[in-house]
Amino acid sequence: MSSPENFIKVIKGEFEDDRLTWQKSVPTFHPESADDAVRFFKLANEHKQPLFITGFGNNIDPVGEPFASMISVRNDRLNQLMEIATEDFYARVGSGYPLKELNKELAKANLWFPHAALPYVGSAGGAVAIGLEAELHGAPLPIKKYLIQARVVTPEGELIEPGSVCFKSVSGYDIVKLFARSWGLLGFIVDLTFRVMPESGAVDFAAMRMKEVDREKFLAGLDPESNETDVIYSRKVKAKFDPANILPIV
Repeated sequence: MSSPENFIKVIKGEFEDDRLTWQKSVPTFHPESADDAVRFFKLANEHKQPLFITGFGNNIDPVGEPFASMISVRNDRLNQLMEIATEDFYARVGSGYPLKELNKELAKANLWFPHAALPYVGSAGGAVAIGLEAELHGAPLPIKKYLIQARVVTPEGELIEPGSVCFKSVSGYDIVKLFARSWGLLGFIVDLTFRVMPESGAVDFAAMRMKEVDREKFLAGLDPESNETDVIYSRKVKAKFDPANILPIV
């Protein structure tokens, strides 16, 4: 295993100086594109360097002894609003795009996204990774219900694009939804596509309330004792895409 100090030298030799910063003394890499993330993860595999993925650091701040040998990867520079498809009712954003800003832009097209109306202060990618969830009339309303596509860099450094923007896609398990409540253990989300709705539909969500983020579910997607469908697939994805354990369970 490479030491963080040696890997930092590698990063500085491969990327522009501003890609690496120190956040609360934690070395932090800031990819600005999918290509940046792919190159970075491939290097991490070559040097067996463990990584920790974070959004804005609101829910888990990578400080302390468990993270001493790790390098943080932050999505804050992937903050673009990439596309609003008015006729097809979807919006595509970088994973570092502030979720609460989305409805301001959607309003220009008379569109609306339920979870952007919640009092969640964080990135769109972070919201998916923690499994942001609301409650409406006593029923759960998870953000993954509206997640239809994503681009994700796997722990081995491969760029994959699960999901589809079509209203009707292939039958079977919708693999993109695995990344909801994955807590950054299954890969680095580059961008996401959400199904949105006409702004007139917002009135039906007036009673919606955000549920508290349950940090106890941090490892739920990899619990070896669980037989839930999402958990089973999460374990399989983790084993397949992260054989070098680049994204260790902390």
